[in-house]
Amino acid sequence: MVDLILAGLDAASWDMGVGLLGAGVGAGLAAIGAAIGIGLIGGNSVSAVARQPEASGDIRGMMILTAALVEGVALFACAICFLLMGNVTSTVTEILDKMPK
Repeated sequence: MVDLILAGLDAASWDMGVGLLGAGVGAGLAAIGAAIGIGLIGGNSVSAVARQPEASGDIRGMMILTAALVEGVALFACAICFLLMGNVTSTVTEILDKMPK
């Protein structure tokens, strides 16, 4: 079955496909993690303001700063995923060479 799939693919197209798949999965996981983190930041800041309304200005400022830092880390992770997208050629080629024919 693997031979039938690999018969129509040369190494370059296979490597690019694996690179695109890895970049997509990595960027998706980074986005999901950032969304969860920012949601937790927002929820906890709302509960903090409900407990202590007089500190709402300070809490809002810290919330915006922390959310920006989380979003920056997610953007960095997505950029790294897309930079590494084309650098999987040697690894995949080595794996394909070791597979039984």
